[in-house]
Amino acid sequence: MITRDEKLAIIKEFGATPTDSGSTVVQIALLTHRINGLQSHLKINKKDFSSQRGLMQMVNDRKALLLYLQRKATAEQYKDVITRLGIRK
Repeated sequence: MITRDEKLAIIKEFGATPTDSGSTVVQIALLTHRINGLQSHLKINKKDFSSQRGLMQMVNDRKALLLYLQRKATAEQYKDVITRLGIRK
């Protein structure tokens, strides 16, 4: 679960403006934060299959957003987002 303060910090860091919550980069950053939290939960609770399904859905959503960003943005912007978030291609 992501708190309101964490969400605002991510939006401030990755958004063009402090209220820019809908841009592709911000959505990717928020999904990455949620994915990382869910991965740590699943390391402890190995048989939580409903959360595992949710994790796979989030990973697929992030993958689709990354493909969209790769098509629409410049190569430097795409690589910058990947390196800042620590995502493998």
